Amino acid sequence: MKKARLYSGMQPSADSLQIGNYIGALMQWRDLQETYDAFFSVVDLHALTQPNDPAELREKTRRTAAQYIAAGIEPAKSTLYVQSHVPAHAELAWILSTITGFGEAGRMTQFKDKSQRYGSDATSVGLFTYPVLMAADILLYQTDIVPVGDDQKQHVELTRDLAERFNGRYGEVFRVPMPVIQQDTARIFDLQNPLAKMSKSAESEAGVLWLLDDPAVTAKKIMRAVTDSEGAVRYDRENKPGVSNLLVVYAALTGRQIASIEDEYVGRGYGDFKKGLAEVVVAEFEPVRARAMELLSDPAELDRVLAANAARAAEVAGATLSKVYDSVGLLRRA
Repeated sequence: MKKARLYSGMQPSADSLQIGNYIGALMQWRDLQETYDAFFSVVDLHALTQPNDPAELREKTRRTAAQYIAAGIEPAKSTLYVQSHVPAHAELAWILSTITGFGEAGRMTQFKDKSQRYGSDATSVGLFTYPVLMAADILLYQTDIVPVGDDQKQHVELTRDLAERFNGRYGEVFRVPMPVIQQDTARIFDLQNPLAKMSKSAESEAGVLWLLDDPAVTAKKIMRAVTDSEGAVRYDRENKPGVSNLLVVYAALTGRQIASIEDEYVGRGYGDFKKGLAEVVVAEFEPVRARAMELLSDPAELDRVLAANAARAAEVAGATLSKVYDSVGLLRRA
């Protein structure tokens, strides 16, 4: 029986992924690759919407791919590749941009937020068309489902609209994908500001747990995480955001119910609770960190694996792009 197809990806925007990426994406991807025909990409073209040092971008791309593999995304089970290694992404994005309304692209929340924050002169056309490239990423592979967070749902809805619009004008070419929204328990907040989502662009390093951090650094950050003065380990997102955030991390990494963790730490205070969480996080991260460093020690072999997967992705993407070119009336090269 043919498996349904899944597509997802992350930008190589830092030297290390953080725990929110691990819990919110990589852990889910690891499970999903068992039941789906999964395509996972390091979306380096998207990363160009922010200023980058070329050498650093190349290194971040390798490091991100290495962490995918180290976290359990297996190239033999999934198609794990670098976005720019498949030129069809950029080619389809141009075609889709010709059927995307200026107004609907301008209504994308992330573009509106960033353009308002930085001003129109400091906001690139690439950022404006970012959702169109994301639509191309998804539609190239005739994707059935796209696992995303709430902040990306709007982009998948645009993807669905473009697929239906194209199919309506030119005939049935694209499969219309469905977004699968990750659970709220997968949303991890900053350790120093538990009202803000943990981010690679956080104001303070102390609030972010990096996958490739030294274990001692990871433990220290957890022990210094913001809590409150009550001293009780219990989940209450509104009144105890710091403690609640730590409980979510604990539950996500152990597979336990939050209530079970609360019971374990009744009357024991935050010190014991943080120490226990630090042990859980370090135990989870350390083998991933070690494997990622092993992969990065042989960049030629890592590049070979990525090239083989890109060839597999290009074959699927090329078949879709060929249908698109024929549908819109582009003349084939003799």
